[in-house]
Amino acid sequence: MEMLSMLKIGYTILRSETPATDLVNTFMDWAARRSLLLLGVFLPPYYVYKLTKSAFAVVAPEDVAGKVVLITGASSGIGEQIAYQYAKKGARLALVARREASLHDVAAKAKDVGSPEVFVVAGDVANPEDCKRFVQATVEHFGQLDHLVNNAGVASVCWFEEVPDVADFKQVLAVNFWGAVHPTHCALPHLKKSGGKIFVNSSAAAMLAMPRMSFYNASKAAVLNFFETLRIELRDDVGITIATPGWIESEMTKGKHLSKHGTVEVDQDMRDAQVGVLPVVHAERCAEAIVDAVCRGRRHLTVPLWYRALFLWRALAPEVGELSQRVFYRRTAGGHDGDRQAKARRFLEATGAKGLLQPASLQSSDIKRE
Repeated sequence: MEMLSMLKIGYTILRSETPATDLVNTFMDWAARRSLLLLGVFLPPYYVYKLTKSAFAVVAPEDVAGKVVLITGASSGIGEQIAYQYAKKGARLALVARREASLHDVAAKAKDVGSPEVFVVAGDVANPEDCKRFVQATVEHFGQLDHLVNNAGVASVCWFEEVPDVADFKQVLAVNFWGAVHPTHCALPHLKKSGGKIFVNSSAAAMLAMPRMSFYNASKAAVLNFFETLRIELRDDVGITIATPGWIESEMTKGKHLSKHGTVEVDQDMRDAQVGVLPVVHAERCAEAIVDAVCRGRRHLTVPLWYRALFLWRALAPEVGELSQRVFYRRTAGGHDGDRQAKARRFLEATGAKGLLQPASLQSSDIKRE
């Protein structure tokens, strides 16, 4: 019957006066629907291959002792903890962020936990010239570059229609997207020479599209798709690991983000309303998983792992995902969130959920200034 259907479609294409492109697309639609049946045959051997490859990675992860790792956004949060994890493995580090004094503090601790050499370079990933400078400075200092960790990022939390000027949020793309693209472009010749690896921190928000974070979601989705494409283009010349973490202990989950005016603020009430009752993972645990994944050559990483179930729901039942998001992030009449934020804070404090679901460091709104 399938062969007969195929012959009928072929005959229709030959006899019809419909434009050939439409007919070809009709045939491709028919073929695509039937190709899904092949998944039942293809998936079992594919997963056997995946398990075998993972087993080899478990036995022989990359030894990064003495190798050079450049980390952006290294002055706090996930980037700081990634530096310590690489340091424990004996890697030499180049730490990049805008806050030079904080970088020196991180560098001192990284040396204490095992890094033989740490190089500090102040720089802004949103500035292409800074990206060229800190990559070149790293290579000149160490003579090589083995891993590039694109971690720098900035969050925005506000309802889109309350934004006075959307141009104020170009900085989100400048840091989150271009702040990963520019360093990668500058570092690529050196990484190809060393057979190195790239890590990039996307976000679960790239898949789940959380309300009040439209600019952030878009920037992280761009990161995800760019580096998926780059992996295909580079073949096996340079390894690429992409992380899509959920809520992780950082300055962002302390309440630091861009307000609707595009200015940086620290608002823990807004943080409580945005994060709600979702658990926040310790940055150290996340960094440990990231460095392990990079050293084992894994393509993707999600911390915590249960977010992958949400990704699946989003793909297979998008209406259900959207409904749950609307309920969880329900907007108050008139768009004013002050009362809702206060209620979220009181609920978390009264039930003790904040102490259970959030690391102790998040109870303070203090962030590094320099």
